[in-house]
Amino acid sequence: MRTRLLTFPIFIIIVSLLAVILDLDFKQIASLVAFLGFIFGTLLFWRFRLAFALIGVVTLLSLGLVDVPTMIDFAGLDIILFLMGMMIVIGFLEERRFFEYIIDKLSALAGASGVKLVLLMMILAALSAALVDEVTSILFMSASMIHLCLRVKINPVPFIIMLVFATNIGSAATVVGNPVGVLVALRGGLTFIDFLRWATPISIVALAIVIPLSGFYFRKEIKLLDERLKLTVVETTKKGEDANQTTRDLLVSALLFIGTISALILHSQIEALLHLKKNTMLIGTALAAAAIAILIDRERARQLVERRVDWWTLSFFLLLFASVGTLNYVGVDQKIAAKLTSLPLGEIPLLVVFTTLAGLMSAFMDNVLAVATLLPIVEELGTFGINNQPFWWGALFAGTFFGNLTLIGSTANIVAIGILERRELGHITLKEWIKPGALVSIPTLAVALLLLILQMPLM
Repeated sequence: MRTRLLTFPIFIIIVSLLAVILDLDFKQIASLVAFLGFIFGTLLFWRFRLAFALIGVVTLLSLGLVDVPTMIDFAGLDIILFLMGMMIVIGFLEERRFFEYIIDKLSALAGASGVKLVLLMMILAALSAALVDEVTSILFMSASMIHLCLRVKINPVPFIIMLVFATNIGSAATVVGNPVGVLVALRGGLTFIDFLRWATPISIVALAIVIPLSGFYFRKEIKLLDERLKLTVVETTKKGEDANQTTRDLLVSALLFIGTISALILHSQIEALLHLKKNTMLIGTALAAAAIAILIDRERARQLVERRVDWWTLSFFLLLFASVGTLNYVGVDQKIAAKLTSLPLGEIPLLVVFTTLAGLMSAFMDNVLAVATLLPIVEELGTFGINNQPFWWGALFAGTFFGNLTLIGSTANIVAIGILERRELGHITLKEWIKPGALVSIPTLAVALLLLILQMPLM
């Protein structure tokens, strides 16, 4: 409680400094106070985040700091629909014990070694995030890891955190891995090949940093997993052969899983073929897969939707995204852009300042919203004759790598925590998350910045 009380003066100092530095008017200051109050309250009292979100939105509306059309524009209904569809699919696969089958195969491949299994799971989390997207990756990987932890009777929280770290790192590797990448690609005119050239190598280096750092921080938990795996290897094999998991259930689950993943990977090609707008089939795939799951379940369909969709987390997402619209409505984002472009700095110091700012904003207000707010600054830099190519990549790595710092830094973080809490498997506080989060986010972003600076003459 004392730590939480000490954050109040810190909050006042931050708001005051921003007001002075950005030369804000009264309405902009009020908007910042209301918005940052909501963010701080959410971080400090995570279990009551939905209450803080509701209070924050009501405050913003009542004070005229945002209007309803702006809130609707920022609400992220596309993300909400995508998550809803994927949660139904995940629930369907879980009830047919599909992830238990996957874990059996991974355990056999790892040879009942906790270290090898965690390494394999983190690599798969990063790879699947790069190929599909961070949300799909964390939904599937979390479900698999939870089944493993329940089987060997250990706390799943540390392992879910490690998967989130790997997922966020991997999501930076391609344009489809993260909404941040989509924003950067659209605004910067960057292609899939550009991402393979500039983003993928840095993401691989970052993953090589995150895995040993995570393994060091959670070494006791990994050692315990190793011990439990060796003790239960025979039992695990028997469970994998349980007659309750019929061949038909496994076949149906595998077809739905493979079909969903394939359609998500090929969604952009399908959109081009059908002349649809970007990301139409990304959402369409999730909703179509959910519809198939519901049709297969028939009489149990309503229970599937009611029990497996995390409506608490989805409601929080909607309100969080909507509340950020206040910064655009009162012009705070324009003030930030103007101040940053007026700094008398060279390209390298300016890149460091911009990337650090983008990283901190991503950690405390969601990476998609933070990067969306700052990308107009990158466009503005180009009009001043500055080579803005490194800044596009700086925004990408700031949003994805520094999204690991806090509970709300990335969509994957919130989704994973929601899964744990909904299944009553553990609760994570800001203090518990930020220690390993800082351990992985600071060095990975620092290395990404260094590699960008070294390659600036080539851009």
